[in-house]
Amino acid sequence: MLLHSHVLFRTSLAHLLATESDFALIGECANTAEALENLANARPDIVLFDFAVWRVFVFAARDAGYRGKLLAIAEEIDAAPCARLLSQGVSGVFLGSESTTSLVQAIHVVANGGAWVDQSVIRILADRYPYHEDLCLDALADREQAVLRGVLSGLTNRKIADQIGASEGTVKATLQILFNKTGVRTRSQLVKIMLAGGTTFEQFGGRGRLIE
Repeated sequence: MLLHSHVLFRTSLAHLLATESDFALIGECANTAEALENLANARPDIVLFDFAVWRVFVFAARDAGYRGKLLAIAEEIDAAPCARLLSQGVSGVFLGSESTTSLVQAIHVVANGGAWVDQSVIRILADRYPYHEDLCLDALADREQAVLRGVLSGLTNRKIADQIGASEGTVKATLQILFNKTGVRTRSQLVKIMLAGGTTFEQFGGRGRLIE
């Protein structure tokens, strides 16, 4: 389902989704009230919604019993509400300036249970919320700390490898260790639990939890 107040944007996006054989658009909504009415009649797997209405829509949808996936589409990113949005179980934030190919990819990632956080969003959040430096990093090995900081800064595996003087294969192996320790499956999920709400790890070195 699609929720966006801008008619031209909503119509264009609806046409895009209609070209994807594995997508079925069950509703186009102009406001939160219309979206909630549609949710009462149908249970879409994913709702794509305008970031601008998140404060009203996300809480109202959850109060109405909707437990599907939520993917926000933003014109620009303000770090504080973005972090708050992720902490409420929204599966990701997609920048409207990105390509349609990226949007299709984001929808597939979210549909499969992953989290979509654009690299530019990661950089903004990391710059505005550098508290990850203080989150029990002493419980991680030095290399794990270095790789985690690189991920939270939005660096690629190659750039992290160059930064810490290791091979790209070593970075990938270290990432897998971090995934195992925190109970996540992807880089986006790792970023999400670190940026969404402060103490999102029950313990480093033990089994983590992803906030939903």
